[in-house]
Amino acid sequence: MTKILMVCLGNICRSPLAEGILKSKLSSDLFKVDSAGTASYHIGSSPDKRSIEVARKYGLDISNLKGRQFKTSDFDAFDLIYVMDESNYRNVISLARNDEDNAKVKFILNEIYPNQNYDVPDPYYGGDEGFENIYKMLDEACDMIAKTLT
Repeated sequence: MTKILMVCLGNICRSPLAEGILKSKLSSDLFKVDSAGTASYHIGSSPDKRSIEVARKYGLDISNLKGRQFKTSDFDAFDLIYVMDESNYRNVISLARNDEDNAKVKFILNEIYPNQNYDVPDPYYGGDEGFENIYKMLDEACDMIAKTLT
């Protein structure tokens, strides 16, 4: 089983959306997808209502997900770790113990824009349009991940 972790700052906007999107594209028998945040702000919280709403619009239910914080043991538990932005990348890499840990960490948008290290913008302080925009970005990136893995 291939295990994939999606990581953003608070684990309530981008990474739960990425988790839900990728889960919908992969077999649960062959893949495990989870999400986490680099900060501890929202441990135990449900995703932002705007993330829940945009996911629902596209037929996905992420309302049961709960925020958790990324931890060093996630390097052992997951094969691939996708981060949403440069800050998430730095925070995750700072916990890496070796080159093997480092090699697991990837920018999610590099799946569609190789080696560019583009950020998925954090929509938290924006309007609903930001959530729609990041859904589309993440959906395209998750399509590429699914095609690569299957």
